[in-house]
Formats: sequence, C-alpha cells, structure tokens
Amino acid sequence: MTRAVLSLGSNLGDRLAHLRMAVAGLRDVLLVASGVYETPPWGDPDQPAYLNAVLLVGDGAAGPRDWLDRARAAETAAGRVRDPERRFGPRSLDVDVVAVWTAEGEPLVSDDPELTLPHPRAHLRAFVLRPWIDIQPYGRLPGHGWLTDLLTAEPLASDVLDLRPRPDLRIESN
Repeated sequence: MTRAVLSLGSNLGDRLAHLRMAVAGLRDVLLVASGVYETPPWGDPDQPAYLNAVLLVGDGAAGPRDWLDRARAAETAAGRVRDPERRFGPRSLDVDVVAVWTAEGEPLVSDDPELTLPHPRAHLRAFVLRPWIDIQPYGRLPGHGWLTDLLTAEPLASDVLDLRPRPDLRIESN
C-alpha cells in the first residue's frame, strides 16, 4: 500500500465545507485526518485567513500521479480557479501532495515540475507541518527531518504562534 500526506487549505467561500468535500472525495483511501487550524495567508498577505488540515491516505494501487489526480479532482469539485497572476492567492480549495511512501515505507522522490516530491516548500510551512503532527507525532518530512525539529526552529517557530487550532471544526465523519 502506498501512503501519502495531503495538505488541505481553503480561504474562499464556505471554507469548512470545501475541506469536508475533499475528505468525502477521499473517504475510500482516508486513513486519518488532522484537526483544523485557522492560519494567516502564506506568500500573499492580501487575502482572508485559511482553514488548513492534513490527511494521511493509503491505497495499494495508487502511485504519486494518482494522488495528484485525486488532489486536482477535489480542487475542481470545489470550484478552484487558478490565477497565474497570484500564485499564492486565495482559493476555494488547495490540495497538495506533500509526500508519498512505498508499501515498504520508503519515501518517493520526484523532481517532476508537475509533482515534486517531497513538496518543495513543505518544510517552510507551519500550516502543513503542525496539522501533520496531529496524525503522525513522530513524522518525518523526507529530506528535511523530524516534523517537531522543523517546527521548533526558525523560521517556523515564529509561524507556529500564528496558527489557531479550531477544535470546534471537524472535517471527518464516521
């Protein structure tokens, strides 16, 4: 079974509904979902706050490209429109493939511009790493190290202070 970590983010429309729709679309492969965090925008400050979460998914037949296809399908279902002028601009739903592992637990590495693995900026994003710790407290970002080490060192240690856990919001359902 391959496993993947997917990062979810939404800051347009019904943010929670967009995250829940992504989870529903991945229910057949969902292993565990993190809590929800409200976070300031990253890379483009002139936009609303985000809701972010992380999913651990697994499927015996899925490869990295399959995870990317599932991520894009979730974005399309949420009405995601990419604005080439605002790479880090607002979005109804953003689903990033952060990392993928083989059935043996070996991380997959890719330098394909369409799907770079691990995600080339994940180590700089507290809004990805902090929710990831919810589901894998001893997780490691391939090529970068322990999640806890990344979050307690600058520049992320300061960013973590801006993340607001939202225990009142849940994205998974039974």
